[in-house]
Amino acid sequence: MAELQQIVVFLNAHLSDYVLTFLLVSCGIYFTFRTRFVQVRCFAEGWRNILSKNSGNTGFSSFQALATAIAAQVGTGNIVGASGAILTGGPGAIFWMWLIAFFGMATIYAEAVLAIRTREILPDKTICGGPVYYIKKAFPNLFGKFLMIFFAMAAVLALGLAGTAIQANSIAESGANAFLIRPWHIGLALAVFSGIIFAGGLKRITGVVTKLVPMMAILYLTAGIIVLCLRWRYLPDTFGCIFKYAFEPDALLGGGFGYALKTAISQGIKRGLFSNEAGMGSTPHAHAIADVKDPHQQGTVAMIGVFIDTAMVLTMTALIVISTLYVGDGPLAHANGSTYASLLAEMGLTKTNLAQIAVSSVSSTGIGNVSIAVILFFFAFSTILGWYYFGEVNFRWLFGQKRLFLYPLLVILAIFTGSILKNDFIWELQDLCNQLMVFPNVLALTVLSGIVAQEARRKKE
Repeated sequence: MAELQQIVVFLNAHLSDYVLTFLLVSCGIYFTFRTRFVQVRCFAEGWRNILSKNSGNTGFSSFQALATAIAAQVGTGNIVGASGAILTGGPGAIFWMWLIAFFGMATIYAEAVLAIRTREILPDKTICGGPVYYIKKAFPNLFGKFLMIFFAMAAVLALGLAGTAIQANSIAESGANAFLIRPWHIGLALAVFSGIIFAGGLKRITGVVTKLVPMMAILYLTAGIIVLCLRWRYLPDTFGCIFKYAFEPDALLGGGFGYALKTAISQGIKRGLFSNEAGMGSTPHAHAIADVKDPHQQGTVAMIGVFIDTAMVLTMTALIVISTLYVGDGPLAHANGSTYASLLAEMGLTKTNLAQIAVSSVSSTGIGNVSIAVILFFFAFSTILGWYYFGEVNFRWLFGQKRLFLYPLLVILAIFTGSILKNDFIWELQDLCNQLMVFPNVLALTVLSGIVAQEARRKKE
């Protein structure tokens, strides 16, 4: 097991640092120009389309589809991922997160357009859509069959099983720290509650996330605004810190300028890509269910999901952390290349506790722990629901409707087991499967880019 974990860690490092960073950035830039900057031209249209009327085809509104997508996008990565990027790449990593989100909006537009164009509605009104269906259109041959199986298996493992287990682990760990509740008690309650929602099918899942997503976004943004109001005098320095260390990271990280810049850029891009999930092939499953007049309409809505994930939620984490720890009277405000690493070690700062320490610095430690624990619960639980559905679509495609009853049982078991285990291998395996989903997805997107460009150019009423 130890040797296998080393192999997975090695593959993850090289895929995320080199192959996938280049692949996803290139894809975003390509679709930005192919669609003539659709994320700029149609940004306002996307906000209007969120509340558009149903067309009567599937029974699910654009808002329900978007809420299901955001439920998966906005997860613990928006807190832990942003914190990890700042710790490793400095505050300047946030600038590169913003930049990659801009290009990612074009990629996710393409994913949503193709999800609508290739979805299937079964006789029982079940909507089936996602990468396996547009991979089939791109490669209607044996190679396409291989890519479809490859993607579906990676999606079931990464999202439905390992992914839900990891989110449950985050809930159990933060709950145990804040409320002193045993992890297995939290895991059992979470498994039962999740099972009740799963039993109601897609309608119940969308009904829950439609209420949960706005509530958790308002809760987190409100808490963040309170912190920023207490640190308002340092906000100009906070933004200045982000832009300064985006181009002069060696002043903080130390080492050579080239290495420091590479670290800041790679951390921002890598964490940003896997926060908004543009290009991974996960969110198209949600957008495929939308009642829309044409694919372009849902494509513009999908772009708003990336904006909310990065520009609003993830950025709030960054502003909280930087304004309290990196500027003004913050403990890292005067750190430099020779002292930064030692200060992090001395204070015991990690990506998992950075946000808690930041909030606690302007309140009591108890309030900081409790508030972050509650927010993490909402984020992680919404991700469980979104990822469950994404995995279900691929499980049904792989094994058929008759065996579908096995899937929720496996996920419920994964949730309970994940809440009581501390296994780094599961985290690494989930990351690897996430990354493996990218290859067939981006390949199909590129082949079908002509369809996407046609939708982006079409004049809308």
